[in-house]
Amino acid sequence: FFFIPSAQSITQPSTMAKSQLALLLLSAVLAPGHVLGLIPLIDGGKGMPKMYGGYFDDQIAKQASSAISKAISAGKKNMEVQFPPVPNVEEAKFGTPLNQKFTTTVVARDLKALSKPGSNLSRNIIAYSNVYWAKKLAGAVKGGALGGKPVAVLTAEQVNFEDVKSMGDLSRSGKVFQDKARREGRGNEAVIAINPGGEETWDRLVSAHGQPGCPFVVLNNAYSTSYDLGNKRGFEEVYYLKRISRGFVFRAFPGNWEALLEKPDGSVEVLKTYATKPKLREVAELVREESYKRYAIGNDRWMTGRM
Repeated sequence: FFFIPSAQSITQPSTMAKSQLALLLLSAVLAPGHVLGLIPLIDGGKGMPKMYGGYFDDQIAKQASSAISKAISAGKKNMEVQFPPVPNVEEAKFGTPLNQKFTTTVVARDLKALSKPGSNLSRNIIAYSNVYWAKKLAGAVKGGALGGKPVAVLTAEQVNFEDVKSMGDLSRSGKVFQDKARREGRGNEAVIAINPGGEETWDRLVSAHGQPGCPFVVLNNAYSTSYDLGNKRGFEEVYYLKRISRGFVFRAFPGNWEALLEKPDGSVEVLKTYATKPKLREVAELVREESYKRYAIGNDRWMTGRM
């Protein structure tokens, strides 16, 4: 039962009417349906992010941050976060309208970095985009709004941090394995290491830059020396999105791994879920064969203009 104020009480509200109206509004805000409706705005929702809207509406950042927070709460320390840092990352060297739009309207604006032709950012869009993602994820890595850990970002890529005028929750920057970055490390510091190299170096990376009991995130390593999904060094793949032929592999902690078919209209369908990490070969064959069975050669993102 709710009190419905009369026209008179609205024009000249009494103290009781004000209280009842406030209660009505509060009840509406706290109604379960409204709360559930807000959840995707907080954590990005479940399932693979939209391609490529998730780059522009913070869905990827929210999903990855949520996965990191859940992993830290579950006691995970060494983590891997992997997804294409820009839309159409395979064509980033030559540039597509989408990845150029992303770097100029999102990355440059957020980092307050110059993006004009010839600038460091325009020549190294993946490197600077990864700094943008580190900035977006730093809040989760430090422990959320009430977390007190400083967060360092270290990179092996071509980034001049003097170009970056807005670092957000990132407390310092540096280059992986450099003495200066080692010396500047502090106790109780979390680390985000961007594209540090082959996973055989990750244990040494943690030894050089990590702090006992603090989160250490490997972000968007550019290549795999195991030629498979994720890593074999014990780093939990807390957020993982990889394009494969005719589809994707996706996982957000603590959820299952998913093999997804990308359809000719750009939508995706989950073909199979895995409780444990599958083999890349297994997933790739499943998605490719299902695509050919349904669409023959008519499911190509180049031919259908999904670039």
